[in-house]
Amino acid sequence: MQHAVRPRTLPRHGPTPAPRPRTPGMRSLIDADALRVLHRAARVLLDDLPQLTDRLLAVLREQEPAYRTALEGDATATWQEAHRSLRHSIASLLDPRGARDAARRCSWRIGATRAEQGMPLDALLHAFRLGGSLVWQGLVDETSRAAPEDVRLLVHVASDVWNFVDEHCTLVADAYRQTERRLAWRRENRVRLLAGALLDGTSRIADLPEAAQALDLPEHGRYVVVVAAGGGPTGCPGAQAVLAPGVRVHWHTGADADYGIVRVEDGEEPIVREEQPPGTRVGVSGAVDGLAAVGDARRLADTALTLCPESGGTVRLTEHLPAALVASSPGLAAALADRLLGPLAHLEPADAEVLLDTLATWLACDGSAQRASRRLYCHRNTVLNRLRRYEQLTGRSLSRPSDLVEVTLALTARSLLHR
Repeated sequence: MQHAVRPRTLPRHGPTPAPRPRTPGMRSLIDADALRVLHRAARVLLDDLPQLTDRLLAVLREQEPAYRTALEGDATATWQEAHRSLRHSIASLLDPRGARDAARRCSWRIGATRAEQGMPLDALLHAFRLGGSLVWQGLVDETSRAAPEDVRLLVHVASDVWNFVDEHCTLVADAYRQTERRLAWRRENRVRLLAGALLDGTSRIADLPEAAQALDLPEHGRYVVVVAAGGGPTGCPGAQAVLAPGVRVHWHTGADADYGIVRVEDGEEPIVREEQPPGTRVGVSGAVDGLAAVGDARRLADTALTLCPESGGTVRLTEHLPAALVASSPGLAAALADRLLGPLAHLEPADAEVLLDTLATWLACDGSAQRASRRLYCHRNTVLNRLRRYEQLTGRSLSRPSDLVEVTLALTARSLLHR
């Protein structure tokens, strides 16, 4: 942009004399003359506004790819936006007080609208500064044409013009950033709502394509749900540590645990670390087909989490199905434990505990009394005697498969109920 005044004075030798201060009366006269020149040129620009708008858009089309795209998409709306902004800018030169609020509202709307459309902020600010340059150059050119002797007076209003441009660039940037933050919050909240609905099993079929796009997961893929709890406050960055690097997952932070929707290939299990940080408990569901079934997987993952010891670790539901069956129905589990283990309640607590510990150890050793005796540091016959005593007290036979299954489930129920 050219300067309004280019002094052509000869260079002086020696110290430059200090300028003589203007009296207030002289300054007021100069300001009044400068405003008169400014207003005269601004009225001409206002009459020539369509051509000024065309010039601005021609420059933007050449210099700004974002505006080139905007013009190709909706040339009319883009032209009207530029025309409206220039009109408010020039009107503010003519009537700063009367036109100020309308001009500010116009700039704010442009900043907000362009943020919603995804136009880069740098391109938008460049457009506003180019508009300011064209207006200033138009003022200088018109004054040079109509009254060349008055061009020098525009220097006294130049700061006002450029302060206006700076103010509106700041307005546009503020509107843009506020809108950008609001849109980001809306997107994040929408993603959270969609993921929460999938995990709760309340997602509508019509919402599945949107959920797939928002979570960047295929609608018809194969999924498991991983739930992580304990080990400190919930939070997705912390939950990410329970999985091996490279696992494709979308984390959702719940009130007491974090849920990961993990895409898996057919026949594959998600790569979950066996060793977890102290106190971190992880439950892994079985695989389900499609995002529509993620709610079922979440319930299975919660069941797996109930089987995980308080000290921490990882429980895969597919490896603990009998225990999961017990845990999924606490009422029936309590009834089963009472029926199979209740008769031992008449014993001394220490005596009952010895029988239950022997029974659990014998089952863990695949029914081998010899191996159980080594774990319990007692004789093999002692193990057999304790098992026969249990059979006598309960009327159950550990050699009968159906009784053995019930006893195993009852012990699992007892361990879950007494945590």
